[in-house]
Amino acid sequence: MAELKNARIGWIGTGVMGKSMVERLLMEGYEVNVFTRTPSKADELIEKGARWQDNVRNLAKESDIIFTMVGYPSDVEEIYFGENGILEHSGEGTYMIDLTTSSPDLAKKITKKAEERRSYALDAPVSGGDVGAKQGTLSIMVGGEEKPVEYIWPILDVLGNQIVWQGPAGAGQFTKMSNQIAIASNMMGVSEALIYAEAAGLDPSTVLESISGGAAGSWSLSNLTPRVIKGDLEPGFYVKHFIKDMKIAIESAEKMELDLPGLKLAKQLYDQISADGYANSGTQALYQYYKG
Repeated sequence: MAELKNARIGWIGTGVMGKSMVERLLMEGYEVNVFTRTPSKADELIEKGARWQDNVRNLAKESDIIFTMVGYPSDVEEIYFGENGILEHSGEGTYMIDLTTSSPDLAKKITKKAEERRSYALDAPVSGGDVGAKQGTLSIMVGGEEKPVEYIWPILDVLGNQIVWQGPAGAGQFTKMSNQIAIASNMMGVSEALIYAEAAGLDPSTVLESISGGAAGSWSLSNLTPRVIKGDLEPGFYVKHFIKDMKIAIESAEKMELDLPGLKLAKQLYDQISADGYANSGTQALYQYYKG
């Protein structure tokens, strides 16, 4: 393996967050190969120095460290285990880091196969949305063996400011599920607080000024409520992807014989606004359910 600064980084998935994360790596002088299913999404990155690869197979062959950040567990499965996937075509000693919020069981499966090929796999989902991706302030929750985490730490440090190794394979995904469970109920509270303030004839911005710094304070309240007040429903994180996350969390909770009624209710509400046309909006669109 080359010295870390000279390692060739491969990046699959340049969506709302992925694009900004690649930009940060390019600014730090890393060589980055990129592939995304919609080539136009990589145009700006190529202009800034990223190298386009036509498919996953070629990217795997040309990269020492591979990051993946895609939509759904089915996408992760295809990218890693497909005939032209990463595990089939990457070299021995490759580091594979899946940033997608995905299934803990799938993370364990990827790690087992990587070990068989004498490579390294980590599950490292992130939280912080588009703002955190741009500013390099993401929270990164890492699962896998400690040694490869230590090796790629300087790269993770470019992307986030809260990097925590949680334990063995799958631990990163379990941690992200805990994060999403907390956000799910919090978004209901944030939306209800806003609609209540409006119904009482209060100025939402003034109310936000008072409550965001008190006991009710949260990332969602401080970062997403101002967007709602402005009528901005653009995604920092898609409703459709949040629904996917909640589904994974509910399924994994059931395997542990846990009943999480708050999470289930949040998913019902998000399912409703998705059906109403907000699947590609940001999670702050939950406000639309209450607005009617």
